[in-house]
Amino acid sequence: MSVTKNTIGVCAILFMLLSLQSCGAKRSPVEQLAARLNDVPEYTIILDDMQTGGAIFKQYYHKYKVIIGDKANYTGWERTSEPFYRQNENYLGMALLSKTEEGYVTKSASPPGFQYVGNSRYGEWRTDSSGNSFWAFYGQYMFMSHMFGMFNRPVYRNDYNTYTEYRNSNRPYYGRNNQFGTNGTITKQTHKNFFERKMAKQKMAKRSFKDKVGQRIGRSRSPFRSRGGGFGK
Repeated sequence: MSVTKNTIGVCAILFMLLSLQSCGAKRSPVEQLAARLNDVPEYTIILDDMQTGGAIFKQYYHKYKVIIGDKANYTGWERTSEPFYRQNENYLGMALLSKTEEGYVTKSASPPGFQYVGNSRYGEWRTDSSGNSFWAFYGQYMFMSHMFGMFNRPVYRNDYNTYTEYRNSNRPYYGRNNQFGTNGTITKQTHKNFFERKMAKQKMAKRSFKDKVGQRIGRSRSPFRSRGGGFGK
C-alpha cells in the first residue's frame, strides 16, 4: 500500500485534465480514469453521484470517488453518454473498477472494499461469538474499513464467497440482502443528497403536470361554449 505523495500529486493533475477533456470524449470517464491511473499500483473508482439535466436535449453526468492508497479523491461532474449512464444507473455507491497491488483488476460492480477481503496481506478471517466467520483488517490496514465504509458492516465469509462467484462470472454484486447499489438500503443512508434531489425533481414534475392539466381545463371552459348554450334556450 505504498503510494508516494508525488504519485498522488500527479493523479490530482490528471483529474483536472480529465475534467477538461471529458466532454465529447469517446471513451467513458471510467475508462479515461483507468488509463490515467495506469501507473498507480492500486486504486478503486466508485460511482459517487449521478444526475441528468437539460429540458429538450437530455444530458447525463457522473461524479466519481477515487481511492488511492489512504486518500479519497473526488472528480467534478463528468458528462457521460446516455448508454453508459443507463448501464451504471443501478450502481450508485458501488466500485465500478478496482485494481489491487497484485495487478488484479475487477470491472464488475461490487460493494467498495470487497476486493481486499480474503487477501491475507491485508487481514484475516476471525470468528465471532455466534460462530460466524468474518473478515478483519490488520491494524495497519484498518483505515480501509473507514475509507470504504466497512467499519459498521462486517463482511462474513458466506457473503464473500457469493461475491467471488459473481465477480468470476462478471456479474454485479449488490450484497446478500441487496443492500448496495442505487436501490440498496445502505446506499439510501450514505447518499442522502442524491435521493433528496431525486425527490425534489419528482415533486417538481408532479407540480408541472398539475399546472398543465389546470391550464387545459381552463382553456376547455371557453366563453363560446356558454354562449352556444344560450342559443339553445
